[in-house]
Amino acid sequence: MLNIGEKVPNFEVVDHNGEVHSLKKYEGQKLVVFFYPRASTPGCTIEVKNLRDGYQDLTDKGYSLLGVSQDSIKRQKNFAEKHCLPFPLLADTEKEIVEGFGVYGLKKFMGKEFLGIKRTTFLIDENGVVSHRIDKVKTKDHVNQILELLG
Repeated sequence: MLNIGEKVPNFEVVDHNGEVHSLKKYEGQKLVVFFYPRASTPGCTIEVKNLRDGYQDLTDKGYSLLGVSQDSIKRQKNFAEKHCLPFPLLADTEKEIVEGFGVYGLKKFMGKEFLGIKRTTFLIDENGVVSHRIDKVKTKDHVNQILELLG
């Protein structure tokens, strides 16, 4: 998993509207990149609604927001439209970003082990370097978790 101080690898992935996003596109900008296991599941829904409701607070701090999961473009689009999300959801169906950030791996849930996305959020500075990483995401209060790191 990427650590604080490490450069984010470039990526090029399509969002829920078919628009291409790459790290290069955000050069010189600050980013919040949050990874979630699967669109329309209870925890992910709570998280994106919290981020939607606090979106203006994050943009006021100068951050753009990108959500990433392995869901298809169609599933991401349905999720974004249902919850009126003002930020892009990237459809990383080929695991380019999740593997580049190191958030794809073995998980445990209800006594079972499986491969999947570990719910993680990265704050990235204007130079494409990780400034903060949140491993224990509080889905109901994620915006405040991020804002506390920003001071």
